[in-house]
Amino acid sequence: MSVQLKKLKLMIISLITTSFTAGCQYQENSSVRDDVLVYCSEGSPETFNPQLSTSGVTFDATSATIYNRLVEFKSGSTQLKPALATSWKVSKDGREYTFKLRKNVAFHTTKLFIPTRTFNADDVLFSFQKQWFKNHPFYTSKKLSGSLGYSYFESMGLDGLIENIIKIDPYTIKFRLSRAESPFLATLAMDFASILSAEYAQNLIQTGSINNINNLPVGTGPFQLTRYQPDAFIRYKAHPNYWQGKAKFKHLVYAITPDPSLRFARLVAGECDVMSNPLPIHIKSTSQFDNVEAISSAGLNISFLSMNTQKKPFDNRQVRLAINHAINKEAIIKAVYQETATAAVTAIPPNMWAYNKKLKDHQYNPEKARRLLKKAGYPNGFEMEIWTTSAQRAYNPNAKKMAELIQQNLASVNIEVKIITYEFGTLLKKVRRGEHLTALMGWNGDNGDPDNFFTPLLSCASTVSGTNSAFWCDQSFNQLIFQARSQFNSRNRQRLYNRAQKIFKHAVPWVPIAHATQHLIYNPRVKNLKIMPSGVINFDGITLKNNHGTEQ
Repeated sequence: MSVQLKKLKLMIISLITTSFTAGCQYQENSSVRDDVLVYCSEGSPETFNPQLSTSGVTFDATSATIYNRLVEFKSGSTQLKPALATSWKVSKDGREYTFKLRKNVAFHTTKLFIPTRTFNADDVLFSFQKQWFKNHPFYTSKKLSGSLGYSYFESMGLDGLIENIIKIDPYTIKFRLSRAESPFLATLAMDFASILSAEYAQNLIQTGSINNINNLPVGTGPFQLTRYQPDAFIRYKAHPNYWQGKAKFKHLVYAITPDPSLRFARLVAGECDVMSNPLPIHIKSTSQFDNVEAISSAGLNISFLSMNTQKKPFDNRQVRLAINHAINKEAIIKAVYQETATAAVTAIPPNMWAYNKKLKDHQYNPEKARRLLKKAGYPNGFEMEIWTTSAQRAYNPNAKKMAELIQQNLASVNIEVKIITYEFGTLLKKVRRGEHLTALMGWNGDNGDPDNFFTPLLSCASTVSGTNSAFWCDQSFNQLIFQARSQFNSRNRQRLYNRAQKIFKHAVPWVPIAHATQHLIYNPRVKNLKIMPSGVINFDGITLKNNHGTEQ
């Protein structure tokens, strides 16, 4: 047994002997515990409205738990299936999408809201118009909520793509687009496309409590929020009138546990049934503990060092190229990911169909980096900052350690780095505003389409919303990804994306670092658990095996 694993076991034994408070007391009564699934999550959501976020932690707590979308992804895949829409038709020119809506879909009933009707087209209109129309009361109220705003809707270019949304009848709705858009259906399955209650929103306007839509959510999903204590726990109960059938267990609890080793200890102790974002050492040690199993899959993600191309010296391509050559990715993958990742070459992971296999990476070469810096006018280097977060992410298990390794690499080429660490939500807000020089960022793809990387992360439109953290706007690149979205032939799209990736690789707005393998560790009493390619957790359809050996 390795020294690292021995230390881990000793720490777990110590933690298990401590009294845990996971935000619930269900474990004292085994028969009650049979009806409760406890998920050890890594952080608090920014909001309970997934339209107002790009954060995986927020999506975990909201999207598949509280809400539904018109179409959704099949469990463990990026294949689409009907959800709140039962069927759809696409016009020959690819500009009109007509959806037949599901009938008899009940919204949650809460202490503050008793719905008088089921889901219909008015809810679809409201859910998109509130993100689209700048004079909409729920668009202007986003500023009052302290959230990030509708940055995902805007960074995906939907404010320019959607020409009209037409209610044909209470259960038929049509989206008319300004152009053909091949990823549009997959886009509608993404978290920000969740459907909210228009009736609830109208009630909130009348009572002057408009921001409760973000804090006290009402959806159609399998679970409804009952209590939230920031940085401690979230409690949900099964939606009794869920359109796909009531969940097989009564209660879902998110025990918010930022420390990954404490999450693992709680899992081993039986306090949690599933833990988020295990460290590589946890994956390797699962065989050492009873009632602990792991599943893994290739992730649709990337971690990268983003350089603000609007600020000196990162407006100079030679400087950005030098930094690419100065960073030792293989050492990072070994130390940070313990080899549970692959080196990133371009902006999308290699398991995507549009990946350009012909691209060569900028090899680790400090001497070449020094020559490039001299050519750029920085023979003695310069000082810079790397902004990062202490929060563990699915694409980056230890951003602080990664920053320290990059700091060491850049010191060898006379670049002095100061590392500044922010809480994750604060980091996102500051980076969106372009306040950084460089920042360690990352992305989990949400829909399996390459456009979900290129448009929100690198398009000119996303420099406005701030999800393009490099603030890099190249019109040739932008035109290529725009053309690719209008193509329904995958070969044509691939040719365009290959050309776009060449431009990206030449311009080097990032240092692409790694694509992490996704992992979940869980108690085997949890059945049917699958990893979603987006990395978002989904407990819909899960069953629990109780202490008597039967499934709930």
